[in-house]
This record gives sequence, structure tokens and C-alpha cells, in this order.
Amino acid sequence: MDMTQERLSTGKKVNSAIDNPSSYYTAQSLNNRASDLSALLDSMGQAVQTIKAANEGIETITSFAEQAKAVANTALDTSDSEQISSSQKQFNDLLKQIDQLANDSGYKGVNLLDGDELTVTFNEGRTSSITIQGEKADSASLGLTEATNWDEESTAAADAKTALDDAKAYDITTDRDVQTAKTAYDQEVAKRVDGDNPTEDELANEAPLKAALEEKTAAAQAKKDADVAEKQAAYDAAAKADIKANKTKITDSIKQVETAINTLRSMASTYGNNYSIVQNRQEFTDGLIDVLTEGADNLTLADMNEESANMLALQTRQQLAINSLSLASQASQAVLKLF
Repeated sequence: MDMTQERLSTGKKVNSAIDNPSSYYTAQSLNNRASDLSALLDSMGQAVQTIKAANEGIETITSFAEQAKAVANTALDTSDSEQISSSQKQFNDLLKQIDQLANDSGYKGVNLLDGDELTVTFNEGRTSSITIQGEKADSASLGLTEATNWDEESTAAADAKTALDDAKAYDITTDRDVQTAKTAYDQEVAKRVDGDNPTEDELANEAPLKAALEEKTAAAQAKKDADVAEKQAAYDAAAKADIKANKTKITDSIKQVETAINTLRSMASTYGNNYSIVQNRQEFTDGLIDVLTEGADNLTLADMNEESANMLALQTRQQLAINSLSLASQASQAVLKLF
């Protein structure tokens, strides 16, 4: 009865090695393994979170990279200096965001996007594991460089612009031939007796000098126009070369971003595969723990219905024995009374 009471109180049919050495030690081994795996299961869960943090970081960094590409394309499609300058600033701001995000994608001190290594153990003997080698995902590691001089003016273009401005500002009245002709004409006009009312003779004397002045002035203007046209052509050529060079810089930035996006997609695929592996092993381990625990229970747990029935039978037997003894005692006393 004591054994049955113990089984009913503990719920186990094997409470010590004395009860059943084989079942007791086998169950203990199964429970120990389940306990060890349970500790590893927690570690796997944390590893899953670490990989998820890296995946989240990659997704957002990829989004920033795609945005940077769009900004660069906007600059590529315009000739507006202010727009290009604004796009360049936006591009560089996005690179800073990529750097900050890569730095913020760690979990419990492990940041795969900063190149940290993560080892996940799957069994209690530590013979089954996976090592995940992180990759840096900051802008420099992705091959992205800060955008500079997307709207740069070369020295040649600046010099050509200065020469063009000077040509346009040239005052033809300072031309030597014009000044000489004007001086001769002004001197002849100064000979008039009545300045505002020249005579026919005076006008006749002035006419060739006036014609010479007009001729020299027209020649000087033609010379200026030709010089402006020449300087304009030189500036246009230099500016065109600058545009081509600047477009090349922007295109190079776009190519860098495209390469970075491909790298990020490859990283996402790798981490996604690792995430799947760890998650599957986590689910397997969780199920295995249940199997081990159930196996241990099968060896040690008591059938409560059976034990209750046994207890009832024992109690009934005990009661019957007590009743029998009581009846026997009463019979003995009755016999003694006869004497």
C-alpha cells in the first residue's frame, strides 16, 4: 500500500532506481538530453532573431540604395545646375543612412552586417552546428563612394566663360581706328562757325570723315561680333565637355549602386537560407524534446486509474482483514463467557 500511495502522490511508478533501475536511469538520460536540447533551443531562438535583424537591415539598405539610384538618374536626366547639386546632396545623405543602418542592425551584441560571426549549435554533443559569417553592409564595403562634382565646371570652361564675358563687354568705342576716325570727325565738326547750323561746305568737308567713322565703327562691331561668336563656340565646347564628364561621374555612381544592390540581394539570399536552416532545426529540436520527454514519461509515469483501483482494492482488503479480526475477537469473547 505504501508503494501505491507514493505512486499516487508523485504520479510516477518509478520514483527511484530501487523501483526499476533500467527504467529510472533510461528516463533520467532522456530527460537530461531533453534539458540540454532545451538550452540549445533557446540559443537557436536567439540566433533566429539575430538573422532576422540582419535581414531587416538588408531590406532597408536595399531600399535606400534603390532610392539613391533614382536620385542619380534624376540628376542624369537634367541640365539644371541647382537640381543636379540637390540630387548630389540627397545621394550622399542616403549613403550616410546606409552606414547608420548597417551599424544599427545587430542583436544582442552580434551584428552580421558589421562582419560579425554567428555560430549556432544544434545538438548537445556540439557536433552539429552552422557558422554564419557576416558581411559588412556599410556604403564603403558595398563599393559606394560619396558623390562629388556632379555639376563641376572645369578650368577650361571657366576660362572660356571669362573670355566670352570679356568679349561681350568689349566697348567698340575704345577701338584705336574708331577713336582716330572719331577724333578727326570731331575736329572737323569743331570748325563750324555756327555749331548747330552747319553750312553746305562744312557738311561736305565733314561727310568723308563721318563716313570713315561709320566704316571704322561697323568694322569694329563686326570684329567684336566675330570674337564673341568664336568665344561662344569655345565656351559651348568646353561646357559640353564638362556635361559629358559630369554625366560620366553620375553614371559611375549609378553603376556603383547597381552593383551594391546585386550584392545586397545575394546577401539577403544567403541570410534567408541560413534563417531557414536554423528555423527548421529549431522546430526539429522542439519536436525532439517532446519525443524525449514523452519517452521518459512512458518509462516512469504511473497509470493513475490503475493505481487508484489498486489503492481501493488494498483498502478494501485491509478493511476486510480488520473486520475479520474484529469478528474473530468477538467470537473468542463469546466462547469465554460460556465458562
